[in-house]
Amino acid sequence: MATSQKLTEHFLTCTICTEVFDNPCTLVCNHTFCRKCIVIYTKTRPEAISAKSLLCPLCNKMTKVSAPERPVEEWADDVKPIFVIQGLLDSFGPGSKDTTNCSYCREEGETTPAVVWCSVCDDALCERCARIHRRNPSSRHHDVDDLSGEVKVKRKRKVMCREHKEECIELLCEDCKLATCHKCCTLYHRRCNSVVTIESKIPAMKTKLTKTKEDFLKQRNRIETLVQKQELKVDEETVRYSEIVSSITTTSKKATEKIKVKERKLLKELKEMSDKHIKQLKADIKSGEMSVQMYQQQAELIDQALQSECDMDVHEMYQGSEAGDVEAVGDADVKERGRITKVTFTQDTDKLRRTLDDLQLGEIEVLYEGVLDLKAIPVLQDTIDDTVEGDRNVPFPIDVTVVVENGTDTVVVEDCSNESVKSFFTRNNQTRHSKLSLGDQPWSLTKLTHNQVAVTVLSIKQIVTVEVNPDLVLLSTITTSKQYFGITSLTPSTLAASSRSPPCVDILDMTGNVLRSISPRHYGSKIFQYPNFLCTTRTGNILVSDCGTECVVCLTPEGDVVFTYSPTGDTTLKGPLGITSTSTGDILVTDYSLNRVIHLTESGQFVRNILRSYHITMPGGICVNGRDRVFIASDQGVYVFSFDDSVWTRLASSCTIL
Repeated sequence: MATSQKLTEHFLTCTICTEVFDNPCTLVCNHTFCRKCIVIYTKTRPEAISAKSLLCPLCNKMTKVSAPERPVEEWADDVKPIFVIQGLLDSFGPGSKDTTNCSYCREEGETTPAVVWCSVCDDALCERCARIHRRNPSSRHHDVDDLSGEVKVKRKRKVMCREHKEECIELLCEDCKLATCHKCCTLYHRRCNSVVTIESKIPAMKTKLTKTKEDFLKQRNRIETLVQKQELKVDEETVRYSEIVSSITTTSKKATEKIKVKERKLLKELKEMSDKHIKQLKADIKSGEMSVQMYQQQAELIDQALQSECDMDVHEMYQGSEAGDVEAVGDADVKERGRITKVTFTQDTDKLRRTLDDLQLGEIEVLYEGVLDLKAIPVLQDTIDDTVEGDRNVPFPIDVTVVVENGTDTVVVEDCSNESVKSFFTRNNQTRHSKLSLGDQPWSLTKLTHNQVAVTVLSIKQIVTVEVNPDLVLLSTITTSKQYFGITSLTPSTLAASSRSPPCVDILDMTGNVLRSISPRHYGSKIFQYPNFLCTTRTGNILVSDCGTECVVCLTPEGDVVFTYSPTGDTTLKGPLGITSTSTGDILVTDYSLNRVIHLTESGQFVRNILRSYHITMPGGICVNGRDRVFIASDQGVYVFSFDDSVWTRLASSCTIL
């Protein structure tokens, strides 16, 4: 019975309990499970309970139940198995009929060896019952297989027509896609063009099923490989998480220990000075008490002399007083020993706050699926029209950034001609926008936190901070001493901003105070003329796009030049404006005059020109949203490009068992 064992293992086994089907049911997706198993699985899935449906663990399709008001345990009672599964179970599953003895004689209490098997009646018959079976008009045409010799049962079941009980279903109407008996064909399919025997189509069906099975096995193998890879990734991520937790904890302990060392040093110094001060004060007290006693004694001696009846006693006391024997020795000692006046503790709270704000234990970097691949072919995904209600002039966006809030991209642009900042986002499947007027022309913007941006406003010499939620809300206005164009966030408490007069890059605190001004020279000449745009690299350096000297400069926050990109020939820059750095360190620069975007390496080496085929006119600010999108501000609006050409393998969610 090797065939029976293979069928049981491959077709009659529940994938949940891995046992032979027990009271099976087939869902709408044609996947079959034990009734008990699918009920238990459904009870663990809240989405299935709320949908009043049975959930398939293989493809996640829902099967509506006929009586959802009943307990969950009874939901699968009315779901029957498909006839193929039931037929295999009847023939090969546990409890299938015994073919050793006659089925009819067994009902009479007799044990008679069976000699034939009727595939229609699904019964084993002895020789006597077989003769009766052949004489019976209703069963005389049934296929009967010999059970003698090594062939025990030929498991070829015949399905009888539901309407014509005595007729087998042997024909296939290809027009109606229905299997019929001869009488049904005569009655209902006379006008159909193609009616053939099922047997004639079996080879083609088997070929197609074999191909389908091979495809399913390939899909299974592919998905198994993916699952194995994901399992390895789970293990790797678990180890990596533990290592990162350990690293963060160790770094925090080191920082805390340094603070503790400074604390112990301050407390030790305070104790030494306080002890010394208190010791001096106690010594002064003791010296003063001795002086008090001395003066008291001298006063008593003088009093005795005054009361003495001997003139010589008065004379001697007088001479001793005139000679200075009674001096304010105690006062002199107190004055001499009073070296410490007061011990105080002075604290620069602003400096401490800035230091704590700038304290970096590290940074969590997340690499998303579909990370920007600049080697791929760019694809234009969208063009955002930045014209909104209330605009008096044609919009002219200079810079753009993207804020991600609750997994949704909010595109923020500054509109120079309408003196405003605008945001564009999707809410409730509707495209929305917000607008914030600034009172003067903005130029550049930078992201401060996950939902805050800073904008430079030119003529009125201001830096405005705005909250994006995703509607725009004015937070603060910082008045500066210079007219700043480009801006980028260095740390939570410092900014870098570029000025044209004088040409420089200033490091500012969040109140607008200049902490450091950078104006480097190269071969005796100043590098900066019109430093219009800035950005911060992943290593904390500052990238400067200068359209006066037509170059890109990379600076450290201390003012050292890391590299200068100012080539000639085909890779030259004519009007560099927007500049950004990706999570992998690559640099993108827009060229306003040549209508292109160039790609540089992290060290400032030219890679290639990109996006030239899209004929973007007047490209300005550029940014990357952290995943696979590039946003470019232009006179036509905001262009949104994708550079991700990888196709993630889609699981076989549409697979259907035939």
